[in-house]
Amino acid sequence: MQKEYPRFVSLLTKNTVALILAGGRGSRLKQLTDWRAKPAVPFGGKFRIIDFPLSNCMNSGIRRIGVITQYKAHSLIKHVQRGWGFLRGEFNEFVELMPAQQRIDEDTWYRGTADAIYQNLDILRVYKPEYVLILAGDHIYKMDYGEMIANHVRNEADMTVACIEVPLKEASAFGVMATNEEGRVVDFVEKPDSPPPMPGKPDVALCSMGIYVFNAAFLFEQLVRDADDSHSDHDFGKDIIPHLIRTGYRVYAHSFTDSCVHGEDEPAYWRDVGTVDAYWEANLDLSRVTPELNLYDKDWPIWTYQEQLPPAKFVFDEDQRRGKAVDSMVSGGCIISGATVRKSVLFSNVRVKEGAYLEEAVVLPDVTVGEGAILKQVVIDKGCKIPPGMTIGVDRAADEKRFLVTGKGVTLVTPEMLGQAFHHFR
Repeated sequence: MQKEYPRFVSLLTKNTVALILAGGRGSRLKQLTDWRAKPAVPFGGKFRIIDFPLSNCMNSGIRRIGVITQYKAHSLIKHVQRGWGFLRGEFNEFVELMPAQQRIDEDTWYRGTADAIYQNLDILRVYKPEYVLILAGDHIYKMDYGEMIANHVRNEADMTVACIEVPLKEASAFGVMATNEEGRVVDFVEKPDSPPPMPGKPDVALCSMGIYVFNAAFLFEQLVRDADDSHSDHDFGKDIIPHLIRTGYRVYAHSFTDSCVHGEDEPAYWRDVGTVDAYWEANLDLSRVTPELNLYDKDWPIWTYQEQLPPAKFVFDEDQRRGKAVDSMVSGGCIISGATVRKSVLFSNVRVKEGAYLEEAVVLPDVTVGEGAILKQVVIDKGCKIPPGMTIGVDRAADEKRFLVTGKGVTLVTPEMLGQAFHHFR
């Protein structure tokens, strides 16, 4: 439930440094991540995925943030520089980029989540934080991290892990934990083939969200210990958390429902948009009358970089060539010219030309849809030029010869699949 006071801003959050792990490729998104890291993938009409953890930090009162990058990070770096450069270093506020730069060893890039932070220990020590908040850069959610940090302090914990209940059949993609009555983690298994269910809930497992709070001095000590272990994969889920539980340190679970930011009648919202199907569904949900994710929340805004663009425009008011969009989100710079758009999300600068028909389409920026084209159940990547009369999402067998079609029948189209060169970094 939404709190009476929407933010937990205190000395605790002021003394916290957040580190966002944004180096992952996200290979399950297929060709959407051929030229960009998963956190840089556009989402929700005008945002990128990384805007959600960054905005959560801002709204929680955490103004010292490191973004750890590695895989194909150009568009991610460009976005963070443009959209998140408004903090003032004079006030000890910053969003700093931490690319893999072989700081420790000239032969190794980041080898795991723990190693990515270990390789930046010298920078972290300069910040002198009391607490370190570690975040995944590739999930969509709104969360008050201040609540979690306060919970960590109340429990006198060494480490706190944010957790969420996940259907048992999906839990093998997560770290699965067991807790005692007071919320202390007593067991943790990373991505098990047969996830153990929660007591009394046989269909559900308690899973890690990849969000951790550490006492800073304790984290530094554990990272150094782990770096010296030649048998370690240098990963929080595989190595650090199991070691801490085995050796009796105080590791606590923090339920996402206790710090999720949502309205009174809204469910707690968290999405891993890590597959093309999940990405398509989460975007399309925003076009519903009452979507599960509220982007209109003035108390917890999602910030981003966006070009200054003219408003969306719908032209021609004639029976056979009326430009219209129904149950859709349409971003700035779009022109719907004598075409029909239904149940779709159009990102910035999309041009839909006369006679075209779009339904359940997620169309990324700078796309042109030619005259008479039909697009159904599609994700169209940035910069595509759909030829006039082309039909996608109607004949699966034909689509599979040129494009990627998912198990649920969503068709992904990129410029390369259309034989178009697209030199602009995405």
